[in-house]
Amino acid sequence: MQIALYPTKEQIQALLADPAETPVVMLNLLRFRALADYSASPALAPATPISGAEAYARYIAHTMPYLRRSGGDLMFLGEGGQFLIGPADERWDQVLLVRQSSVQSFMAFATDAAYLAGLGHRTAALEDSRLLPLVELPSPAVE
Repeated sequence: MQIALYPTKEQIQALLADPAETPVVMLNLLRFRALADYSASPALAPATPISGAEAYARYIAHTMPYLRRSGGDLMFLGEGGQFLIGPADERWDQVLLVRQSSVQSFMAFATDAAYLAGLGHRTAALEDSRLLPLVELPSPAVE
């Protein structure tokens, strides 16, 4: 299984290829480390070790003001569990749905220097992740 914590250059280019100014919802699947690893951001490390889940909670607390300022919001935060349909050996500890007014607003948020200053909490927290941009479709007509 391939570990994914950050998008590739190609993935960002593909996201930006659609210039539509429509709302986008980001589906986040998160797998936490048992113990947060702050080796890449020692300045953010707490005095005593914390779990990956606790580090991610610090990331959310840091992120929310920047997310809301950019026109986004956290729509859903939930605890993961066993798949009903899916691989029995795959687990996701937490799921988030984050709404942004557009891909451009998301990119403005994701490149904000003040937001990026706390990104080390996310890196310390995660063992693996998935981020899937979703665009709403019209509801099908029901007869």
